[in-house]
Amino acid sequence: MKEIAQTLGISISTVSKALKDYPDVSVSTKQKVVDLAQTLNFSPNSFAQSLRSKESKTIGVIVPNMVHYYFSSILDAILKESNKKGYMVIIMQSNEDHKLEEKQINLLLNKGVDGILISMANGSINFEYLQRVLDFGIPLVLFDKITKLLKCSKVIINDNKASYDVVTYLIKNGYKRIAYFRGDLNPQNSIDRFLGYKKALEDNGIQFDSSLVYLSPKANFEEGYANAKKLFEEDQIDVDAIYTITDLTAVGVITYLNEKNIKIPDEIAVFGFSNWFMSSVITPTLSTVEQNAYKTGEKAVELLFKEIDSKQKGEPFKERTITIDTELVIRNST
Repeated sequence: MKEIAQTLGISISTVSKALKDYPDVSVSTKQKVVDLAQTLNFSPNSFAQSLRSKESKTIGVIVPNMVHYYFSSILDAILKESNKKGYMVIIMQSNEDHKLEEKQINLLLNKGVDGILISMANGSINFEYLQRVLDFGIPLVLFDKITKLLKCSKVIINDNKASYDVVTYLIKNGYKRIAYFRGDLNPQNSIDRFLGYKKALEDNGIQFDSSLVYLSPKANFEEGYANAKKLFEEDQIDVDAIYTITDLTAVGVITYLNEKNIKIPDEIAVFGFSNWFMSSVITPTLSTVEQNAYKTGEKAVELLFKEIDSKQKGEPFKERTITIDTELVIRNST
């Protein structure tokens, strides 16, 4: 900037204003500054700028799995909205490992990010590292997999109601023995979906049977297949429907049933959760819950930027929780 100022015979502050397109600098001066800056391959030092402005124009995002259709849709929204705001995004994958998640949080803090978005890993029971983010005054927004123990903004769906609606639909369509392949014990969304499943049974006069509930901590294809195999071959339990924590788990179930020539939905119905692309192309097509992932990402990053903006202006910010609507998508598996 000093070289540009000396070459053009203007002050360094005028160069700075010209590069930032300030209105009090003439158009001709701005053009001379920009042209010379390009000739010199000049670009502002973002680190030095961040020290002056006390913002890095960078946010961090941690998700359990980036190849998951749900999370990839959320990331798509976050990246697009961040780009509009001129923010860089550091994306990290916890692989459902809360210890790795803690290391990633510390790394983002050391990088001086302006805010953090996170969908928590399964098995997270110690939230001190997330509380540390709040103690440092860094805006934090939880989405999808959250804890109610932290006082920060959150973007969720009503997992309890969505699950309740699934089971109620199955019951009203004649299915009474409904197995549930639930997620891990700790994430709030897994807890709420299980409670919705249980309440729908009770409200429809069907006694809850714990033998019909199978744990699927990773909520993946392999667990869906393995649990279906165990249910039919080892436990030999008679069921007429299987409801799963995710579509990927449901695809594992469908694969097993197809291999065993068990007719879907004539002999058994299958219902997933997430509305992945695969749910519309597998045979039979899979009934599921549309979570509106892209909207979740939009709202989460919108909340984060509002809090960052309030912090920059020295204004108070009241944390809030946004609930995204869901809907049942009925296909051939039911």
